[in-house]
Amino acid sequence: MAYDRLVIKLTKENLWLYIIKMLTERPMYAYEIGKNLKKKFGFSVATVTVYVVLYKMQFEGLVAVEEESPTQGRTDRKYYKITEKGKELYRKGQNFLEDTIKKLS
Repeated sequence: MAYDRLVIKLTKENLWLYIIKMLTERPMYAYEIGKNLKKKFGFSVATVTVYVVLYKMQFEGLVAVEEESPTQGRTDRKYYKITEKGKELYRKGQNFLEDTIKKLS
């Protein structure tokens, strides 16, 4: 049980870290982010959770949205890209996790 709580805290409850990591590679739309979580990191969350976290990240200035005009047979998409503030906070989060691991070692 304790281990399961740790995994949840370090994955689903800190989803913004994983999203920013993926956005360092390229801008993505929300559904694509949700799909790639399982492939890249080995866990999945509900699609609505990805949207909620992205909304909060946008509100906090960690990501920006670029809208793509619809093409034939497809609706318009919002692509999320990382901002400078997002990059800075990601580095800060990485440093915190690395320091924590050192303290626990």
